[in-house]
Amino acid sequence: MVTNSLSHDRTNEVVSISKELIRMETGQSLENFGVSDELGTLLLIQYADNDQDGTSDEILFQPKVTANGQAKFNIKLLGKSEKNPENENICFSRFVPERTDDYAWENDKVAFRTFGPTAQKMKEEGVPGGTLTSGIDCWLKKVEYPIINSWYKKFESDPNAYHIDTGEGLDNFHVGISRGCGGLAVKRNEEFHTSKNFISYETRSNGYMRTSFALNYAPWFSGDSAEVALTQHISLDRGSQLSKYVVQVSGTDELSAGLTLHENDGQITIDSLGGWISYYQPHGDSYLAMALVASPGTFSGSEKIVTDEKDLSHVYMHVAVQDGKAEYYAGFSWLESGQFEDEEAWFTYLTRFSAQIKKPLDVAFE
Repeated sequence: MVTNSLSHDRTNEVVSISKELIRMETGQSLENFGVSDELGTLLLIQYADNDQDGTSDEILFQPKVTANGQAKFNIKLLGKSEKNPENENICFSRFVPERTDDYAWENDKVAFRTFGPTAQKMKEEGVPGGTLTSGIDCWLKKVEYPIINSWYKKFESDPNAYHIDTGEGLDNFHVGISRGCGGLAVKRNEEFHTSKNFISYETRSNGYMRTSFALNYAPWFSGDSAEVALTQHISLDRGSQLSKYVVQVSGTDELSAGLTLHENDGQITIDSLGGWISYYQPHGDSYLAMALVASPGTFSGSEKIVTDEKDLSHVYMHVAVQDGKAEYYAGFSWLESGQFEDEEAWFTYLTRFSAQIKKPLDVAFE
């Protein structure tokens, strides 16, 4: 039974069923099971192998539950002639060696990328094409199907190809040395200090419901000889505008996630009670909305920094580190995608998103 305690319908949240909750007989695996609704219709699902041992650990699905309502689902042993509905890897991420060494991820709404050690080395050695930043880049897609592979394929023939909108969207988001959309910093002595590019990665899952992966960063000093070490565990669910960041960190009791202010011509909105920050800005001939949302109980303030130094104007959300871990969400919406009609619709989304992570769907097993 899945229960929704909030006053709006919920359709885009992932529910996990771990293998320990299913009474499997010898020789069975999670792939022998599906999830059906009360009418017996098999639902779209994803099997996830979180520890990469070759065996699925959980089944993921997205229930539809009405406002203040309940919905019942069945974990079903598939018959010999039964198959789960076909699906594709809507939620997808991968390492991209053909473009130096990006790591890119996407779902049906948004796409992102960040940059690896080869790009850093090229920049430090003055080789053209290098990139030195741990900021997060936004790819502004306006189609629901995956675009990462096709855009990088175009790049191989024409490095400018994905900077031109041919109907699917484009990359016209400038990162530079900024935090982009959700990159991290540590504040020391009134200055913000950042890591360099990620040094290694681990792809954990791709599928219809969720992509997840980890990025490791070399330890770095944050201005007062305190060494900071962190690993970002990032996931993106189907239907979500925001990636989830679970950061394992040592050397600081607070992290600062940033949104670049670009030309500083947008509107910053801060909801301390809801634990979110929005930056709504003109972008080309359209508008771009970025946001940060803190996990419940971890929002510890915000700060706007405006400077004449290129790429260093930001609004930051400070996030408390608890037991060596910080959690937050970061993402965006592009007006051209048609996902939100205006800033108020974006605010409604963020308010509901914040409420949902404070009161997750309640899942009870019989």
